[in-house]
Amino acid sequence: MTNYIDGFVLPVPRIYLSEYKKVVEKVAEIWKEYGAIAYFEFVGDDLTLEGTKSFIATIDAKEDEEIVFGWVVFPSKEIRDLANKKVPSDPRMTELVAPLTDSTKLIFDASRMVYGGFQPLVQSNE
Repeated sequence: MTNYIDGFVLPVPRIYLSEYKKVVEKVAEIWKEYGAIAYFEFVGDDLTLEGTKSFIATIDAKEDEEIVFGWVVFPSKEIRDLANKKVPSDPRMTELVAPLTDSTKLIFDASRMVYGGFQPLVQSNE
């Protein structure tokens, strides 16, 4: 088990979810160019479990927002660290992300995103 992942959870206004999806489909390809071996984003469907704190509460999601949970898989932490340095400076990222961070219709608010890098503990693929 040598893989390393970056995981994240963020709210996306429901009315902009399809626009967000179009952008992150392209973003995923850029991450893969810089060493990611897989990129996933899922939309929340069943987000509460009695006795636990939900993603909704953690990021203070609003009624009109969807919760997106994603992770990027890298073959190692070293490759992840290099990708995290290079991807933000790729000019395509600036162009792609600009519409998501437009203050008139904020689709992606990094201040409300929960993020972290994770090393393997247990992995069961089958």
